[in-house]
Amino acid sequence: MISIGEHLTVLQSVDSTNNYAMARVRAGLAKHGNAFFAREQLQGKGQHGKVWQTEPGNNIILSVVLQPQPLRIQQQFQLSIAVALAMHDFFSSFAGDETKIKWPNDIYWRDRKAGGILIENIINGRLTPDSTGLPANENKWQWAIIGMGVNINQTIFPDALTNPVSLKQITGKEWDVIELVKLLCSYLQKRYDQLFQNSDLLKAYNQHLYKFNQTVRLKKGSRVFEGTIQGVNAEGLLTIASSTEEQFTLGEIEWIL
Repeated sequence: MISIGEHLTVLQSVDSTNNYAMARVRAGLAKHGNAFFAREQLQGKGQHGKVWQTEPGNNIILSVVLQPQPLRIQQQFQLSIAVALAMHDFFSSFAGDETKIKWPNDIYWRDRKAGGILIENIINGRLTPDSTGLPANENKWQWAIIGMGVNINQTIFPDALTNPVSLKQITGKEWDVIELVKLLCSYLQKRYDQLFQNSDLLKAYNQHLYKFNQTVRLKKGSRVFEGTIQGVNAEGLLTIASSTEEQFTLGEIEWIL
């Protein structure tokens, strides 16, 4: 089995690297570890249907194809943890300890967003973002498409993005994006390997959790409330302590920063 990023395809322009990688999988032309980097992405996808906006040529726009066996369907969040930790390892190696993972898998530096992750899965031959709760014997987790975006050399962002930050803004340096893509792939391979080595990735994830043990403002529907971040469990639920202790699923609450 080849290492993640060992086969790296550099694309000049695509609608979405995840779409491109998915098409390669569908056509039987992709293998585990294949990585697809684009200099320009016209219709980048973020979490929950949001758009990932990025300046051409200046940032990491990357999708990696994985065959996650022998991981089980119920371990989807474990893969998400491994990817988030790899992104954290990568960014913090340049930006330092103020780099954090904002639940579920955004990368933050101080209170500003530096990167994001979108994982799409093929289960039973069908694209699905999540199959939690489905019987394991009825599902085969065939492929995972790991989409990663990291702000590297961009310094001017659209007004609609309220809190972005790039590596160049933090360090004052211009970076070779392709070399950083290769480095990110090496971090991803290391964390992916740890999934099969009984490593306590959840503990590491919570150690780097954004606003851990701090009080934050959150919104669920029309309800705005304050609570203290207690951590994330193995199922991906975020525990908040307010007047009572509550747990929230992915996409259920919004942060008010």
